[in-house]
Amino acid sequence: MVNFSFGQTFQQALDSLLEHKFPANSAGIAVLVIKNNQEIYKKGFGLANIEKKEAITPNTNFRMASVSKQFTAMCIILLEKQGKLSYEDNLLKFFPDFAPSVGTIIKIKHLLTHSSGIIDYEDLIPENQKKQILDDDVLELVKNQTTTYFEAGKQFRYSNTGFCLLEQIVEKVSGEKYSSFIEKNIFRPVGMLNTSMYSENAQIPNRAMGYTRNDKGEIAFSDQSITSATKGDGCVYTSLNDYKKWVIALQKNQLVNLETQLAKINFQLNNTSKFEYGFGWFNYLNSKNQLELYHTGSTCGFSNSVSIVPKSNYFFVFFSNIANNHGIEQPIYDLMKKYKLTDSEINFKFLLEQTR
Repeated sequence: MVNFSFGQTFQQALDSLLEHKFPANSAGIAVLVIKNNQEIYKKGFGLANIEKKEAITPNTNFRMASVSKQFTAMCIILLEKQGKLSYEDNLLKFFPDFAPSVGTIIKIKHLLTHSSGIIDYEDLIPENQKKQILDDDVLELVKNQTTTYFEAGKQFRYSNTGFCLLEQIVEKVSGEKYSSFIEKNIFRPVGMLNTSMYSENAQIPNRAMGYTRNDKGEIAFSDQSITSATKGDGCVYTSLNDYKKWVIALQKNQLVNLETQLAKINFQLNNTSKFEYGFGWFNYLNSKNQLELYHTGSTCGFSNSVSIVPKSNYFFVFFSNIANNHGIEQPIYDLMKKYKLTDSEINFKFLLEQTR
């Protein structure tokens, strides 16, 4: 049980919480809080690599999992701005051998909003699969499927398949490897020089290894699975310091005006929800009529969360190299509200459930 005294600063209170949750000899977490362009909090706890006893720092690169989707979506936005594709283009335009009953109906805009209804590739992986699945393998798994979960554009269903197909579209339209396009058009322009894409032999600097808690609550190594190598849905590795540069680029509309793009394509999660999804972001207009962006990332060995209000120069980020570690999010937010650092209306439990 952690007790917070009334005399504590926010920094001291958050230190107490995180030091209690993440001991120095175990896997851990990195947290960044910015308000009015000022770094209120930036610190790492625990180890990036337990075997090598490497500490987590603001330069530690974590696997982003689904937080990566915002970068894939930005690639599509940039190609649309260049006139090389349309959000109304259907799958058959890029994949001529796709089943026509699906390929003629599903459009890029459906993939960007998780409203395609396309079959989850994870459910199609052969039981004896041992080699890691790549994005082109995802295409092979789904292209002959003649049915979908629902008619495209009618419902929200979170889809890793859709973002793997978007990765393939980026390569086909640009004529470049996805990793080359994203580095040249996103990472380098915004200054994310230490950010990497995972591949089997990639040398990732300052890399955090992934861990999980076993049945006894003990930390165990758990860094990769057969779905860890797909790029479009989740294989960016980045740090607090590099991700901050990305957020600043979004706030300044350095690459595009994201709010303008969301006005074109956004999808309400359900009839009773104020939350929508578009371009790799859960989003909504808060009580001050300001756009708030939110996303989580959950995968083998990692848990991440980002929340941004671009117009108020506020954002909160945590990256953790422990799987299923989103329980820490609410206590951090509670502290932020106590110290009047946020008035976010994010419903963590609801949005986490949407990503299944």
